[in-house]
Amino acid sequence: MTDDMEALYPFLYSESTDLDAVMTSVRQSTVEKVDEIVTLRRTVLERDGDRIAVCAQALAESFAAGGRLFAFGNGGSSTDAQDVATLFMNPGGRASPLPAFALTADIAVVTALANDIGFEVVFARQLAASAFAGDIALGLSTSGNSRNLIAAFEEAGRRGMLTVGLAGYGGGQMAELGTIDHLFVVPSASVHRIQEAQTTVYHALWELTQQALTRMRAGDSDDGA
Repeated sequence: MTDDMEALYPFLYSESTDLDAVMTSVRQSTVEKVDEIVTLRRTVLERDGDRIAVCAQALAESFAAGGRLFAFGNGGSSTDAQDVATLFMNPGGRASPLPAFALTADIAVVTALANDIGFEVVFARQLAASAFAGDIALGLSTSGNSRNLIAAFEEAGRRGMLTVGLAGYGGGQMAELGTIDHLFVVPSASVHRIQEAQTTVYHALWELTQQALTRMRAGDSDDGA
């Protein structure tokens, strides 16, 4: 663990007491991290840009048909899931609010399911209780191996939901499933960079979904003119 921390924050483990040297190390570390995430975001865009646009169109069609989005994840990905729900539900400005929910938000439900049945079902059981065919299941994981996400995607598939996954590393078990409609894998072994890039992906999905909905409404208006 110490070696991992030193790799992330070398200036904290420097034997030097020279403040200028420490600040130089801090700046260098910051620049390196920024370069990493910029390069990673470009890689994701070049590889998955077209697929992100296709996914956003599918999201727009689901919302237009009355679909709702259910987001879920563990740990830091739980925070991202709540950010996804907030982004779609309460975007601000002129963007349209869309029905979106984070399955991590109701701690009473999460802890009841975890205590009474097992943590692996905390998302799947909520989908079974609340979701319908045509709704959206969006799961985030850095490893792609979270058992409760796999169970949720399996339940979503049984219910005929549109499924969207965001993973890191090589995609893990989420990639092995082969049944997630739209899976975006951030090719990195750094949890920090993976989550930063995933944030970019779901913000792009939200923005492109809003644009697709605007085009669909304009088309409906033209047809009715």
